Formats: sequence, structure tokens, C-alpha cells
Amino acid sequence: MTLSAPSQPLTGVTPDRFKQAFRAYPAGVVVVTADAGDGPVGFTATSLSSLSLTPPLVSFSVATRSSSWPHLEQARTAVVHFLGSDQEDLARRFATSGIDRFAEPTAWRRLPEGEPVLEDVAGWLRLHIESLVPAGDHRIVVARVVDSWQEPGRRPLLFHDGAYLPV
Repeated sequence: MTLSAPSQPLTGVTPDRFKQAFRAYPAGVVVVTADAGDGPVGFTATSLSSLSLTPPLVSFSVATRSSSWPHLEQARTAVVHFLGSDQEDLARRFATSGIDRFAEPTAWRRLPEGEPVLEDVAGWLRLHIESLVPAGDHRIVVARVVDSWQEPGRRPLLFHDGAYLPV
């Protein structure tokens, strides 16, 4: 059976209604960091998804109007950080516009390859960006996982119904 998309766009779902639907769906919270040569950038995301086991691929989305997008568009690598249940402050910091997200009290360092990595997170994935796919007012970043680290036993930070929830 072959399914095809309708030739006319569907109507009736406003942006507010769309957001309301997803508020009922809990998501894990991550921070994505990168450095395309102009200094580190980062943002909070709930769109991380595993795509493929072989090769190991993930995806996440970034708004094209975000301050991080122009830098991420030029980056060849990125790091996805899994946040622990006790890291709501870090999630909020990287979700706040107009601040230096890497200033104190953010603890971070560079990996040997140069990527900015946050300290004391529950885990991270080092990524090689493979493609940027246009998707409305966002871009879907498809990336290959080339390295990872995980702290055993850490509980994740979730986002649900407009609020951060420690598990």
C-alpha cells in the first residue's frame, strides 16, 4: 500500500493547538552545544531522537530564528548533553535568550577535538553533522554519533505540560 500526502495543506490546527497537543507528551531534555569558530553556542532542546543503529544516527531540531542557528548551520560537529533530574537551572539557562550561556555558573571545557562540553551532565554524545533538513521554521539536524559518555544511575530531566519534571 502506498500513502501519499494530500495536495492541499490541511487546515484547522493553529500553532497554539499544536503546542497544546504536545504539552501532553513528556520529552527528555538535552542541551546541544557547538562551535563553528566564533565561540561556543548552545540551546535547550526536547526534540532529540535516535534514527539508526547502524550507522548510529540521531536527529534534533533547531529554530531558524534562534541565535544558535547561524552558528550550528556552519558547524561540522556538535555535542548533545543529557541532563540529570537535578539540572533544571542548566536547562533554563540554555533556553534563555540574550545571555552568555557559557558564563559562570556554567561549568564547561573543550573535548580534545575542540567541541564545548558541559560538566556534571548525565551523559553526552559527540556528533558529526551529516545533513540539515528544512522543516518549516526549523531545521532537522541529522548527525552521526562518533563518541559518547554516560554517568550510570543518573535520573533524567523531563519536560511535560510546560514544566521541567525531575524523574
